[in-house]
Amino acid sequence: MAEFESDVLKIPDYTLSEKQFLIVHGHNESEKLKLEILASIKENSMAPYYKYLTSELPQHFKFDEAFYQQMVDVNEENIKALKKDVQEAESEEETEIDLVASYTKLAEYYTEIIDRQNATATYNKLLELSQSTGSKIDILLTLARLEFFFDDLNAVSKKLDEVETWIEKGGDWERRNRTKTYRGIYHLATRNFGEAAKLLIDSLATFTSTELCSYEQIAQYAIISGVLSLDRVDLKSKIVDSPEILSIYSSAKQLEPLVSLTNSLYTCQYNCFFQYLLETYDELLLTNKFLRVHANYFMREMRCKAYAQLLESYKSLSLKSMARNFNVSEEFLDADLCRFIPNNKLNCYIDKVNGIIETNRPDNKNSQYHQLIKQGDGLLTKLQKYGAAVKLSGAERVA
Repeated sequence: MAEFESDVLKIPDYTLSEKQFLIVHGHNESEKLKLEILASIKENSMAPYYKYLTSELPQHFKFDEAFYQQMVDVNEENIKALKKDVQEAESEEETEIDLVASYTKLAEYYTEIIDRQNATATYNKLLELSQSTGSKIDILLTLARLEFFFDDLNAVSKKLDEVETWIEKGGDWERRNRTKTYRGIYHLATRNFGEAAKLLIDSLATFTSTELCSYEQIAQYAIISGVLSLDRVDLKSKIVDSPEILSIYSSAKQLEPLVSLTNSLYTCQYNCFFQYLLETYDELLLTNKFLRVHANYFMREMRCKAYAQLLESYKSLSLKSMARNFNVSEEFLDADLCRFIPNNKLNCYIDKVNGIIETNRPDNKNSQYHQLIKQGDGLLTKLQKYGAAVKLSGAERVA
């Protein structure tokens, strides 16, 4: 897919939030990132964001009163001019369209300087004014981006629920498409990888939400959610052979460990699986604000998925042979398998005397039979309760 630039303003600047995240978690280029954030703050006179950083992260950002006051003066001057336009638009001579336009400029300025409180209040005022469905959706998506910036996922969910209410009333294709991407990233951040995969894979071919993230990031999120949740057939068609992912692979070198990991899983090249898994963990999971919290979960689930895929082909397999397949020690593999077997994550057991892994695939017919018995018992219990209730009701009438 060719690089696409959305007409939607990139406010707030999501890259600042990403850099802030890396600084907090001790990235090796933290000092450089601090300078980049401060340069952006100075260039755009972002006094509210500067105050937020120096209050929340004083160990990384020291407060400079003179620097802050200089930006406050610029903000106050700009806000005064924008509020004057709002007041003029509120007069009887101006139309409602002029009023909405004036409030929009004020809200956008608050968002640009990352004044969360005033931006939210001004956008809420805009929502109260009579406007089109499309405008309301745009406002709510901007509010969702603001909450994404501050990692308030509960607030993001509420805003997206409101968006979908308006989408059902007549949102156009472009806004529906953007909403799909926003919701996909929300599902990713909240560990709902199945839903995330559906939405993010669909977004690959129609991506327009450059105000929220880059196309390379969407590809990364689609692969991660897909490799965790898709079966082999869908993994092949939607990720491994995806024309969108293949088209950016040569230019998006940062995705190389993840793409290699996915391919090694699909092609059963287990000898390099752990190498790519660790590279993905270090380079792509720990460095991403939405994925870091799920990094250990990803590592665990991918190991389990690879083990299960290999064992599926065997009735029994020596521990030594399986360890050789994965290029790990027998001791490590033994300990790792024992993390999954007691929780029924793997259908096997280890014969430690003979060093053999025996698989015990579930019998589908037997499972269905026991499920039928269980459901039948439940139905009988309900019928007995109903019969008792009817008898009691009849006895009361006789009395």
